[in-house]
Amino acid sequence: MRVSWHQLRELQSILHTAQTKRFKGKRKTPKYGSLNKGFTDAELERFLSVITNDKFRLLFSYQAYLGLRVGEAIRLSLTQINLKTRELTLKTEKAKVIDTLLVPLPLFNQTVEYIKKHLEEIERAKGYLFFKEDTGKDGLFLDSNYVRNKFRKYVVKAGLDEVYDTSDESDDDRTPRRLHRLTTHSLRHHAICAFSKQTNGNVVLTSRFARHSEPTITMTYIHTSKDELYKEIDSAFSLDEVVKLKERLR
Repeated sequence: MRVSWHQLRELQSILHTAQTKRFKGKRKTPKYGSLNKGFTDAELERFLSVITNDKFRLLFSYQAYLGLRVGEAIRLSLTQINLKTRELTLKTEKAKVIDTLLVPLPLFNQTVEYIKKHLEEIERAKGYLFFKEDTGKDGLFLDSNYVRNKFRKYVVKAGLDEVYDTSDESDDDRTPRRLHRLTTHSLRHHAICAFSKQTNGNVVLTSRFARHSEPTITMTYIHTSKDELYKEIDSAFSLDEVVKLKERLR
């Protein structure tokens, strides 16, 4: 097909306009910068302590201790858990590959007790652990948006709700949204950071635990806590060092 120079220029202009509109307002770096959007140990304990519903406590525990994404957690089925080896088999939501994880003993025991208590409901939901109360309506397991709304209520109840900014909306007719530091993904964030700390910062092992395609993705999750950071700052810039510097400058 022959295309004139003017037609090529016009096509280039159309493509440039479309690309500019598509990526308008998008940032190369996260808007929150170095803000740690994961739960601290104390925050997680406080959050779980206010959840009286055993279904949601277990669901959020799978996210907090095994790093499951909310879409992976709500689809957990009894068929995925080997009750003899404590091994959990699941399809990673993003990579679409089969992965296995070992369920920690406290979480495994919590799961077994939950299954015993809700065996009839789980059977009625074809094995899904986090069943809908009305399994005949829109699927057998909980909806992700419903879970996120429940999460927000528990965060507020625990006194942990924190808004750090508002969203940049490129469309004039859309109202900016409040951006919360803690989301359901913060539970996964906590799990990854905790595993990294337990393995002395082994990025390769942590990346496998997080089921990331690249270790560089894992690095975006790992944060130094404020206490650790401030301690290192004090160590690096102690008063003695300042005194010695002043002496040298005299």
